[in-house]
Amino acid sequence: MIRIDYRLWQRFRTIAAPYWQQDEKWQARGLLALLVLLLLGQTGFAVLFNLLTGEFTSALAAGDKDRFWTAILECLAILVVAVPIYAFYYYVRDKLGLFWRRWLTRSFLGSYFDHRAYYELNANSEIDNPDQRIAEDINTFTQRSLYFLLVLVGAVLQLIAFSGVLWSISTELVYFLLIYAIAGTAVTLLVFGKVLIGLNFYQLKREANFRFSLVRIRENAEAIAFYRGEAQESWQVGQNFNEAFSNYTKLIRAQLNLNLFQYGYSFMTIILPSVIVAGRVLSGEMEVGRAIQAAGAFAAILSALTVIIDNFESLSRFAAGIDRLSSFANILASKDSGQPKAGDDIEFVPNLSLAIEDLTVQTPNHARTLVKNLSLTIDPGAGVMIVGASGCGKSSLLRAIAGLWRSGSGRIIRPDVGQMLFLPQRPYMLLGSLRSQLLYPQLKLEVTDEALQRLLERVNLPDLAARLGGLEAELDWAKVLSVGEQQRIAFARVLLLAPRYAILDEATSALDNANEESLYQQLAGSTTTLISVGHRPSIVKYHKQVLELTGDGGWRLYAANDYPFSQ
Repeated sequence: MIRIDYRLWQRFRTIAAPYWQQDEKWQARGLLALLVLLLLGQTGFAVLFNLLTGEFTSALAAGDKDRFWTAILECLAILVVAVPIYAFYYYVRDKLGLFWRRWLTRSFLGSYFDHRAYYELNANSEIDNPDQRIAEDINTFTQRSLYFLLVLVGAVLQLIAFSGVLWSISTELVYFLLIYAIAGTAVTLLVFGKVLIGLNFYQLKREANFRFSLVRIRENAEAIAFYRGEAQESWQVGQNFNEAFSNYTKLIRAQLNLNLFQYGYSFMTIILPSVIVAGRVLSGEMEVGRAIQAAGAFAAILSALTVIIDNFESLSRFAAGIDRLSSFANILASKDSGQPKAGDDIEFVPNLSLAIEDLTVQTPNHARTLVKNLSLTIDPGAGVMIVGASGCGKSSLLRAIAGLWRSGSGRIIRPDVGQMLFLPQRPYMLLGSLRSQLLYPQLKLEVTDEALQRLLERVNLPDLAARLGGLEAELDWAKVLSVGEQQRIAFARVLLLAPRYAILDEATSALDNANEESLYQQLAGSTTTLISVGHRPSIVKYHKQVLELTGDGGWRLYAANDYPFSQ
């Protein structure tokens, strides 16, 4: 279970420190110094207001009209200066929080996309909902970090400023205050701390799971509708919500116990100072206004000393968020190092041609061997078609060639990834214009409208741009286009970019024979060498070799003309 201890501080420091030490450090430190100055001004005004409150209260009790209005005018004069300082303080605090969030988000995004961590995290059960950790947890971390830092600094300034005031009025109140604050803080940490932080941690996780289950339904709405899977999906979403609901029920029960203690503790502070100084006021030794000042100073110092008690609910959520963000950062850091995991022994060697030497491919968890000791050379122009039963490892072999899977052994000699283009069965349609769909992944490539229109004609989509609003139209292309149209868009990318190798994983599964024939003919007549996974005999003629995977790790290599497709 998570607890507020040295390890939590270390996790916090690991995440927070780089912003204050790297490229934006002077801006960050300057804004923080300004905030401390503004806090200092706020504390000074609080002391003055406390003094003047006592002054005009004593004037009222004594019936001294001139003394009363002098104190009121002084209060108004101070307000003219104090109000802008208070308002500007919150502006600067939020601005610094925004800058910090921007820097930290860019840092996490850089690590998230580096070494394809975003892809590998899909198979990592330790990290749930990375989207929430980047979009929400970072924002909460920066905002809460600044909030608690400034609360702490403000508490120290308040403690220093009001201690002298209170000591000059009543030493008994000072001694009582110290004992009261220490006792309250100890009870809060020891009785409520462990339970609340743990429950808040699991609440963040379960809320994220609930939200993600709803996102999946939106993304897969058509498939669910075709399967009539509403009942099952509703049950699964309901289960996720029930887990969040059950945990939150425990959380609010624990929070009730904390609230009972907190409110009882804080309400007592209204009564106790008056009880302690009542004798001196009633005897006439102390003015009523001085008693009011003592109560105000007592409340200010107690607030400073009990900052953990007053903010414990927020601190417990903050501690849970630190743990989630820290574990995410640690996983990304391990990906950033570029060091392969144990058993990820496939070696990649740069070259202009593609060759496989004594390659063994396993699933990422090493539970199953898909291909054993495969050796194959694919020279430019000598494409290969990969065949075999479903589940035999065809797509897994392509993942290994792409460098997405490294589990196994052997060598893959291949061109730079920029010279290889992979076409999955369901093409990726990014958010953006029709132009960006055609240029992906080289979005900065400068191509004329006329060239892109000719490209659409080559893949038998001549009226697509006109029908959907032109090349700059921005639509949800994954929903607007059929799978067959999406596959032709993917082929258009290959024709435009002309990579050295194109690796097609059943990339024509949704196309009719005429469209498939046309697209393969165009690629076969280009400088691109084809590596295809497929089941249709019609595309064998566009390859020089056929690699058959047997499903038990074995394989056989044929000349394309000799492959007996009927067996």
